[in-house]
Amino acid sequence: MIETADRALAEQEWSALMRAAQDGDQAAYAKLLRAILPHVRGLVRRRAYGGSGDAEIEDVVQEVLLSLHLVRQTYDPARPFRPWLAGIVRHRLLDQARRRARRGRHEVAVETLPETFQPAAANTGQDESDEIAALKRAMAALSPGQRQAFELLKVKGLSLKQAAAETGLSVPALKVAAHRAYKSLKVAFGRDKL
Repeated sequence: MIETADRALAEQEWSALMRAAQDGDQAAYAKLLRAILPHVRGLVRRRAYGGSGDAEIEDVVQEVLLSLHLVRQTYDPARPFRPWLAGIVRHRLLDQARRRARRGRHEVAVETLPETFQPAAANTGQDESDEIAALKRAMAALSPGQRQAFELLKVKGLSLKQAAAETGLSVPALKVAAHRAYKSLKVAFGRDKL
């Protein structure tokens, strides 16, 4: 019966501290948070859904405290504090379970991760230099207008207006030259996209 008496005493103290906190007493609010923290941590630990690690439990505890802070004005001092707090804990635990379920739907367990490159050719730089040489040859095959349009728009990153001002061409003429350059380069590389 001592536990019941302690619970009743804690309930009265927490309710009084919450009322004072609602009236703007920051010291009472800090004391309330310190007093309820072990209780909240225990509730979360007991009710957490299977496999919750310490870090995940602490995340939920922090979410409970943040929620309490955000909705503290909704507490009715005429009602018991503990069930109101337990409701916040229950909602945060449900949020945790939803997050875990969403995460679980998108995760796939694999024994070994696939490699994203051929081990022998990794980091040799040869492929890169071959592509640069091929690009230079393809650029040399463009007409001077097409090459200039491509260089200004794609290499230098100028806008159509800026490139038109630099070349003296109209924006539509520059668009046509750039389009023809892209098309020629796609053909040269045998790709649908450049």
